[in-house]
Amino acid sequence: MVLDTAKAHTDNLETLVKHIWTTPEPPKRPENDKNKRSSERRAVELPARLTWKDQRGATRFANVVARNVSEFGVYVECRSAVSIPLFRLVQFQLERDVREGDRLPPALRHGRVLSAVYRVSPKSTGEAQGFALRLMVDPRRASAVEQTRATA
Repeated sequence: MVLDTAKAHTDNLETLVKHIWTTPEPPKRPENDKNKRSSERRAVELPARLTWKDQRGATRFANVVARNVSEFGVYVECRSAVSIPLFRLVQFQLERDVREGDRLPPALRHGRVLSAVYRVSPKSTGEAQGFALRLMVDPRRASAVEQTRATA
């Protein structure tokens, strides 16, 4: 009986709520507010390797394909199912023969980069497993590298 009266009370409250929309549509965001990324994301398809230590301390690795890169992140796909939990630190490294090029951020041209897994897309039938990695590079150092390269 108590549950019925509580439900009736909340139903009455819903009719008392004042909606403050002044237009029939929700407010729109400014055009320049659409992309809050600190650097541009570039689509690529480059072979790479992830190396990490599992929960027992054993070194594991997986061959992956980098699908897009930015100054501070990379998204990779792995055809085989691997168990890398969120926030695990991994070493990310592009294969040696694909490291050159202006489309790559400076941090990825020099070999291994310490990274943190911040999103895991589970492997489904016929699809690759995906991992979003945050490159553990100092933003000030990355911009300093670009400035010295531009003035040299």
